[in-house]
Amino acid sequence: MLIFLHTAPVHVKTFNNLLSEMAPTIPAHHIVDESLLAMAREQGLTPELQQRVDAAILSAVKRSSDVVLCTCSTIGACAEGTNRLIENTILRVDRAMAEQAVVCGSPMVIVATLASTLAPTKELIVDAALTAHKTIGIIEMLVERAWPKFEQGDETGYFECIAETLYVAASIGKVVVLAQASMAGAVDLCPDITVPILTSPKMGLEAAIKAHKSKI
Repeated sequence: MLIFLHTAPVHVKTFNNLLSEMAPTIPAHHIVDESLLAMAREQGLTPELQQRVDAAILSAVKRSSDVVLCTCSTIGACAEGTNRLIENTILRVDRAMAEQAVVCGSPMVIVATLASTLAPTKELIVDAALTAHKTIGIIEMLVERAWPKFEQGDETGYFECIAETLYVAASIGKVVVLAQASMAGAVDLCPDITVPILTSPKMGLEAAIKAHKSKI
């Protein structure tokens, strides 16, 4: 079983569609808990949040072959932290993206629509750079006006706000990293940008599928 931990219901469809294309025979189970992101935004990555993420994952895992993919970048570190408790593989959706970003070079531009996601994404990329023994430069860009549109269900407006920023980001960086899985659709609005724009859903799912197959 491939278990998804989401903090927004919109991701269920996104990852179901991707899984049906990439590995349709793998069964999936989705957990959606919006309160985890709300707590992270209000209080940060606290021990209390770690406990709640632990509980959500532990209650969903039923067998040793189950793999968990957390699709929320803000709480990704907490999800990975649950690896200390069980032998199952627990992945954060943006780790593979971060590793690829380091390969692409710098300066790299991290674009986010939530301030609470910038620090976790930067920390992840710095960790990936240290592992790869590379020195990187990071520029952060926050598209604050976009998130209210996401909360209102205005997907088109959300992507349009992000796309405007992507053109700026692409003019100053060698690679652009979209910090949140929800942002991926904005890339389709920027077909003329030649700088690599990295998104997490497909790369993160590829890593999860690989982990799942290794356990069978």
